[in-house]
Amino acid sequence: MGNELSYAYHISVITADCSHASTIDSLSVTLIGTKGQSNKMKLDHKGLHFFNERHKQYKMHCKESLGDIVLVRLEHAHFQGKRWFCSKVIVEDCAAGRSFRFPYNSWVKKNRSVELREGTAKKPSEDELDILKQNREKELDQRRKTFRWKTYAEGMPKCVDIKKTCDLPLDVQFSFSKNTEFQFTLTSALVKLKLAEFIHLQTHWRSMEDIEKYFGVNKTEESEFVKSMWEEDTFFGYQFLNGCNPIMIKKCKEIPSNFAVTNDMVSRFLEKSTSLQNEMQKGNIYLVDYQLLDEFPANTIHGKLQYLPAPLCLLYKDPDNQLKPIAIQLKQKAHPQNPIFLPSHSADWLLAKIYVRSADFNYFQLITHLLRTHLLAEVFCMATHRNLASVHPLYKLLIPHTRYTLQINIMARDKLLGKSGVFQKSISTGGNGLPKLLQKAHSCLTYRSLCLPEDIAARGVEDIPCYYYRQDGMKLWNTIKWFVEEMIKYYYPSDRDVIKDTELQDWAKEIFSNGFLNRKESGIPESFRTVHELIKFLTMVLYTCSVQHNAVNGGQFDFAAWMPNASPTLRRPPPSFVGGTTQQDILESIADVGSTVRTLAAVWLLSRNSDDFVKLGDYPEERFTEETPRKLISEFQSALQHIDGEIALRNKTLNPGYPYLRPALMENSVAI
Repeated sequence: MGNELSYAYHISVITADCSHASTIDSLSVTLIGTKGQSNKMKLDHKGLHFFNERHKQYKMHCKESLGDIVLVRLEHAHFQGKRWFCSKVIVEDCAAGRSFRFPYNSWVKKNRSVELREGTAKKPSEDELDILKQNREKELDQRRKTFRWKTYAEGMPKCVDIKKTCDLPLDVQFSFSKNTEFQFTLTSALVKLKLAEFIHLQTHWRSMEDIEKYFGVNKTEESEFVKSMWEEDTFFGYQFLNGCNPIMIKKCKEIPSNFAVTNDMVSRFLEKSTSLQNEMQKGNIYLVDYQLLDEFPANTIHGKLQYLPAPLCLLYKDPDNQLKPIAIQLKQKAHPQNPIFLPSHSADWLLAKIYVRSADFNYFQLITHLLRTHLLAEVFCMATHRNLASVHPLYKLLIPHTRYTLQINIMARDKLLGKSGVFQKSISTGGNGLPKLLQKAHSCLTYRSLCLPEDIAARGVEDIPCYYYRQDGMKLWNTIKWFVEEMIKYYYPSDRDVIKDTELQDWAKEIFSNGFLNRKESGIPESFRTVHELIKFLTMVLYTCSVQHNAVNGGQFDFAAWMPNASPTLRRPPPSFVGGTTQQDILESIADVGSTVRTLAAVWLLSRNSDDFVKLGDYPEERFTEETPRKLISEFQSALQHIDGEIALRNKTLNPGYPYLRPALMENSVAI
């Protein structure tokens, strides 16, 4: 036997631990090394060898050393099942005492062979063997055919050219458990909320007590707090800091020319012996301006035109550090029939605040949430699949933060934005104007506004107290930046390494052209020239796909379940005079019964985490095999755990608490 058995390899094949991952079918394996390749060996088939989390080991003998093992080829042999999820393959060179890891983390479909790259992350220039270069090119060619760009609507970020989730590659589809648990249908949500019989009602609410009956079916501690406080000016101000849309408020240094508020109007709502001008100079006056909603063609629901204000709201930070509204104008153009509403206007003031909150809900859902997190995350996901080989260090870094994003967005385009979707049937920004508003918002989207430290500085809100979105967000931004910086410096020691990485440069170009439509004024880089530029951009990407999305998505049900606090639509135009508002006027202005329950079901559905939730910083699938990145991941997780503990401890002293940026409760990707 001698020479024929002189070189032995132990091959371990590991099946993933997830539903439907196993198979009873047989495989064959070929090892490819720097000095040659083995013969194809059939892996014996005597039962469930490829079962969940099972490590099945085989022994292969070769006549001579294959050198460093760089590829493992798996081929089907009598493959009768539909698919099998391969976690990884480990090859041990018995003679050399070396081990090679081949993470795969993908489905193997019937009648297909796959090649697994050795796990060491490599940039394109680091592949010296022709077989590895060919493997890399083949993988990306196939991905570009699978993940094609499509224009959903002019002026919006491009998206994946796939309409049905079942047509997505298995690797990016929901898991079996999530797919079963998350049936994205309004009907199922309405049934669970016991509201299905009310969805077609077009009548207005008869009283606030009536709304409370529906609200009480499913509620949270936070939503109960919202219901009890929604009329209070202090809570109205609080929501601009820590609600679902915490990116609007900015310091006001000068009253806009189209905002007809004067010192005489608001001086009584300030401290004694001061003025509006003095308080602006002190930095105590803030502004929220919904100018993007101006002249928006509102939806038509049940054959009736709806309304969407574009208000301006002035707020004052008092000596007790409470933020209170002191003036509201519901339209952009100053006019006698566009009055300034003041806190002394009683019922008129409450109605004006309802109109602001409705504008905020619509702005948040379509711009802050959909455009600035979901659609951008899809762009990052598409560019990653199309331009970065699975062995690329940035692919390994980014891909966990794209989990489920394509599927959730395809479902959103169908179930939320489609002709029979929630926006069309229940929300002011639905209908023909929806793509126009997204186009308008996208046209002024900037890189600076996506980077939290720069956005906070640009809005002048660095020092405003009780701004937990900023406090927690900055901790997480800095922690993500540290993690990214350490990772990037390990793989890119110099600017030259960044410049010559062709896959990275192609990735940047696709994001700029397909996500930001070649708008140079956006500030989005078309390429990367330095390590610093790359670190900043990747920090923004990871932050957007995890932290920012959770900040705006996590509290939807809490803040919108009590509908008067976030009416999805308005059935009357903004009031054109002060005085005379009654409770009946309010009930006939806010969303009708059907629109309310339909929207309630949607925000309930979108606020739920699934059983296979993966929290920020968790990477259950092995991708990095080198010691340094694995150590950095562990340190990143420890830092996140520390931040989570700090936030949880602080929240015990707050009412309400701010849980939306707790890393332990935050999804790693835009997955809902």
